Amino acid sequence: MRDTGGAAFHSADLGIIGGSGLYSLEGLSDITEVELKTPYGDPSGPLILGTVGDRRIAFVPRHGRGHVISPSKIPARANIYALKALGVSEVISVSAVGSLRGDFTPGDMVILDQLIDRTRGVRPASFFGDGMVAHVSLADPYCGRLRPVLERVAAAVHPTVHEAGTYCCIEGPQFSTRAESELYRSWGMDVIGMTALPEARLAREAELCYVGLALVTDYDCWHPRHDSVDAQSVAEVMAANISAAQKVLLGFTQETHPSQCNCHRALDNAIMTDRQAWQGASLGHVPTLLRDRVAPVL
Repeated sequence: MRDTGGAAFHSADLGIIGGSGLYSLEGLSDITEVELKTPYGDPSGPLILGTVGDRRIAFVPRHGRGHVISPSKIPARANIYALKALGVSEVISVSAVGSLRGDFTPGDMVILDQLIDRTRGVRPASFFGDGMVAHVSLADPYCGRLRPVLERVAAAVHPTVHEAGTYCCIEGPQFSTRAESELYRSWGMDVIGMTALPEARLAREAELCYVGLALVTDYDCWHPRHDSVDAQSVAEVMAANISAAQKVLLGFTQETHPSQCNCHRALDNAIMTDRQAWQGASLGHVPTLLRDRVAPVL
């Protein structure tokens, strides 16, 4: 770890991953910037650490500063690993999404509860596999303890907040064809984006509570009375919603406090590999992912 911002606390308990249009968090004090090296390469950029009330926050700009990283190239493993290494136990992910429903309108917020994976398998989606195999449950990919808190905080500062939504994650970076958009709608998908996976999978493997705040920016390309989505329209709607999103994030930091959760025990009985067979690259990340609960085999 290299400190680039002077004396500071090199730890945090809440991680925030900012998506399109959200590249920093206002309201932080005791701010420092740290660069971390992980077994999975560098995170999307230096992590911004700061204090809000009695909580230490670690902020990660998912696409890097200036939005320079394509969805398929986001170093999700490095981002999640870095947050875990800093002591984070809870993560809130913010993302811009397209609506696949007439009643989810641009400007709305959605508290995500489910995910569908339509990526193409080019994104590394697990910390395990090199000498160790783990099968975690992903039935409910978003933390059931934190979702009601996020909904309550969001509803207090924003006029239209949907309490649930299924996120269809596509590969990108191109937007959908009309046929694809109509297919996803026929499947009952609610919103569409490019970044929730493998982020959610990795957060579960890292035993982090993970919750998603989606900001609706467009109607993808299915709506007959609205233009097809483009980057400019997404940026314009996001810019209008950034203030509200910042308020939600700051409110969330004060409404939640680290506590025991099933998410923190996701690896219980999940590692099926015999301990004597743990080997190679796996040993490098076991202490961080499992803390002191499972000591590595020497």
